[in-house]
Amino acid sequence: MESYHIQSYCHIRDQEISLNGTSIFKSGETNFADFIKSAYKILDTHYPKFFKMDSLSKLAFMATEVLLTSETEKNMALVVSNRAASLETDRKHYNSLVGDNPYASPALFVYTLPNICLGEISIRHGLLSENSFFIFEDFNAEVLQDYADNLLATGKTEKALCGWIDMDSGKYDAFLYVVAKSGMFDH
Repeated sequence: MESYHIQSYCHIRDQEISLNGTSIFKSGETNFADFIKSAYKILDTHYPKFFKMDSLSKLAFMATEVLLTSETEKNMALVVSNRAASLETDRKHYNSLVGDNPYASPALFVYTLPNICLGEISIRHGLLSENSFFIFEDFNAEVLQDYADNLLATGKTEKALCGWIDMDSGKYDAFLYVVAKSGMFDH
């Protein structure tokens, strides 16, 4: 099988966003909502729907914005994972159903599936390939590599956006990377 490479990567955690190992935004904000809103403004992002997204989607969206700023390929698969699925939003949804005034918000309910963040990314960037969202206890690079390499080798996609997007109880970690035929690191 042909070998593939990591073209670029983005990491978001501990109030910092880095691209290819270089910090591009750092904030003193310890609250995720404040941090991600600051990043949105500082990185000059223009996408009003961002403010309606749940935290997991905002995290995935910002990492992707950093990675795909000048990307033109639309046949790009999305292959990501995390440990908490959409648990943070699931809790909010559950809490909206209990108590004195139970109300199931459709705007909240839609985010009770972790792969909704992939839909947000696909819509924003006009991506037309398949997507997969896996749940693992820890980052499982081998599974993501095998899956992405297979998609590339069979011609189902030209590139793959892979990685880890985890959000639970205010703790967050995103590590996304673009896999292509050429790049800076072996995949």
